[in-house]
Amino acid sequence: MEQNPKSENLPDGSQVQNPKSNEVWVFIEQRDGKPADVSFELLCKGHKLAQAMNGKLKSIVIGDGVEEIAKETFRYGADEALLVEHPSLKNYRTLPYSRIINDLVKTVVPRIVLFGATVIGRDVAPRVASHTKSGLTADCTDLQVSDVKYLGKDYSNLLLQIRPAFGGNIIATIITPDVSTQMATVREGVMELTPLEKPNEIKITRVEYKPDPIDELVQIIEQHRESNKVNLKAAPIIVAGGYGLSTKENFKLVEELANTIGGEIAGSRAAVDAGFVTPDRQVGQTGVTVRPKLYIAIGISGAIQHRAGMQESNKIIAINTDPEAPIFDIAHYGIVGDATEVIPAFIEAYKHKLK
Repeated sequence: MEQNPKSENLPDGSQVQNPKSNEVWVFIEQRDGKPADVSFELLCKGHKLAQAMNGKLKSIVIGDGVEEIAKETFRYGADEALLVEHPSLKNYRTLPYSRIINDLVKTVVPRIVLFGATVIGRDVAPRVASHTKSGLTADCTDLQVSDVKYLGKDYSNLLLQIRPAFGGNIIATIITPDVSTQMATVREGVMELTPLEKPNEIKITRVEYKPDPIDELVQIIEQHRESNKVNLKAAPIIVAGGYGLSTKENFKLVEELANTIGGEIAGSRAAVDAGFVTPDRQVGQTGVTVRPKLYIAIGISGAIQHRAGMQESNKIIAINTDPEAPIFDIAHYGIVGDATEVIPAFIEAYKHKLK
């Protein structure tokens, strides 16, 4: 394969286990040549993790005709891109993609590998972790690097994999000290997308794709995808309702307020389970993670799972009848009262202001 002028060949050779490796890798997911937002969000976080370890950040780009995606990763902090291109890799397939990443991880032994907690990421990450005997934590809400003393031993550059646990009753910090490579999956929107003002110089390393008969055991005959029509991530204002509204009729007040102030409608998992709002509008750990300018939480108690999806909002207004509701711990403005009385007053005040 022809080499890019600024490319270099990945060193050939046997597996070298290097527990002191300080590289951070991010798998860049793409479909039809379009990269996933979560991959670039993870690059931004990976850039900070690599800095904390005085290491390097590398992007892993696999596909066909995806060199431009590899170049784009440098805007988000990549020091180097490992690029694997071949017509057989145009669409994601479990066997070839996982085999490629397995070989790269076993050869170089990066310290950290990050995947998006998407359908693709959740498919490939556990396969790579199992094959390479690496540690893996799913659906992390935060990632940090620290030196840790555990069971009398000192461990350097451990990845602190932070996520809700035990039904959301606690925030757990998980470590995998006895492995060379630590892995995590992170949901879209959890990490902030912050491109570099001065991107790094482009350095692409082309990795040769070597076909294997096993790759063809599963083939794609047809693909049917329907894009999500609701884009809560891009909404500057979100009005979310919870199970505390009691009825679907009361939940219409959320819709009325959202329509009045030009916001998007959202809900907690309990509200979705109750049928108040559709699943594509669920905010939280098992829904969408959002960072709007204004988030109004109505009848939402504020369980850890929901807070994980909206606590980075610029301004949070909480309305709840329970003054001890956990949502008030993160709200900038709290209103203790009945939503059926408070929301109509909100709407009337807003309309009066516009006159």
